[in-house]
Amino acid sequence: MDPQQFYFRQLLSGRDFAVGDPIASQMVNFVYAIGDRATGECVLVDPAYAVNDLLDVVEADGMRCTGVLATHYHPDHVGGSMMGFTIEGVAALLNRTDCPIHVQRHEAPWVMRTTGLDETHLVQHDAGDVVTVGGVEITLVHTPGHTPGSQCFHVEGRLVSGDTLFLEGCGRTDLPGSNPEDMYHSLRTLASLPSDTIVYPGHRYSQPSSATLDAVVQTNYVFKPTTQEAWMQWFGGQ
Repeated sequence: MDPQQFYFRQLLSGRDFAVGDPIASQMVNFVYAIGDRATGECVLVDPAYAVNDLLDVVEADGMRCTGVLATHYHPDHVGGSMMGFTIEGVAALLNRTDCPIHVQRHEAPWVMRTTGLDETHLVQHDAGDVVTVGGVEITLVHTPGHTPGSQCFHVEGRLVSGDTLFLEGCGRTDLPGSNPEDMYHSLRTLASLPSDTIVYPGHRYSQPSSATLDAVVQTNYVFKPTTQEAWMQWFGGQ
């Protein structure tokens, strides 16, 4: 695709939207807008805080939100109750724009429980499914480990990795629905993508906001164990 046609924005909570929200500032979530400038369509990845801010941002760019991609069910990614606070999330977004919420099939029950949405709001996907936005094709990569239905999004040489893979570290595997063995295999799956893929994580837990997959694999300690047995010795007791 012509780079001028491809629309991609990385937005940081507490800085680019949800300014003044202490939870958004503390959690440093990234939201991504991915779309086709020719058609004006885009999807938002993990809109949780200040969804009107996010819709205003893409509309100011001449785009309209035609869907949501959810990496996983946690409230700082899709909305819900967390740390005694309510995060508005996708339920509030649907009040302004009626659009599908794309989730991994294994994550659907968790998303419904967290957000209060029902099954009619969701489009449930399997590994390898493709979501088309205008002329942009986004491949869904099922990466269980942090949660049963965690998924990443591979598009135009970029990997939006949610809480599966950070530039330093990976998602926790000691939470409800987590599985360290699954995480090991998911990280191997991601490591097999083209080495020049640019990784865009779900949180800003390191100073850079993105890095090549080759650099992440070379420097991120989660790739040091080369067997499942070694991985479990390192991370099985998280």
